[in-house]
Amino acid sequence: MLRQFMRLVLMLIVSILCLQLFFAARIALMAVLPPESTSFQRTEILRLVREKGSVVWAQRWMDADQISINLKRAVIASEDAGFNEHGGVDWEAMEKAWERNQKELERAEKRAARLAVTAPSKPAPMAKIVGGSTITQQLAKNLFLSSERTFVRKGQEFVLTYMLEALLSKQRILELYLNHVEWGEGVFGAQAAARRYFQVDAARLSPQQAANLAVMLPAPKRFEKRPRSPYLLSRAGTIEARMGAVELP
Repeated sequence: MLRQFMRLVLMLIVSILCLQLFFAARIALMAVLPPESTSFQRTEILRLVREKGSVVWAQRWMDADQISINLKRAVIASEDAGFNEHGGVDWEAMEKAWERNQKELERAEKRAARLAVTAPSKPAPMAKIVGGSTITQQLAKNLFLSSERTFVRKGQEFVLTYMLEALLSKQRILELYLNHVEWGEGVFGAQAAARRYFQVDAARLSPQQAANLAVMLPAPKRFEKRPRSPYLLSRAGTIEARMGAVELP
């Protein structure tokens, strides 16, 4: 019985190692050959087919020198200010995000309790959860993983993140991210976003336009419905002011 158990454990360990080697090989290949699609994109295609019966898709790969420096600076300023310094995971940013989320959850619970007394028919307010993921972590998740929130998935995300940092340059990581990140329903990558929202190529984005696109990234499907909302414009102004201090990798 013990021998069978140990054999199962050994098979599990070997399977996990083989999976990590497979991921490492795919990432190494990305140094010279970009992926045609990501796990997140394939999931989105299936969702659109299931819900709408068709897929309207916009994406076009652009090499790093065909993407505006303004957009690179804006995305780093908005999404990952420590991109050039960290090794893939910004533990300090994650700790701060966890603390903010705990406070927000407490506030949401208090608001819900008040509503239960004063207006029981109204839906309880949702907590505004913020993330502390780096650009590399977001790329790892988009490339290979599902959107489920489990400790196993998060652990695999960390492993993939360090693989990306070890096998690819910062420039390549940013290039892959900007070409595959979602900027609206069926809108992926800098070129598709630039054409969709500003009718220009990704290389010609102004600082203001780039800042607007960067601010959309945490919730692109929500912001695409109101691309000129007061919040987005105000936040974009803040990001634009920070862009000059951003050093590109």
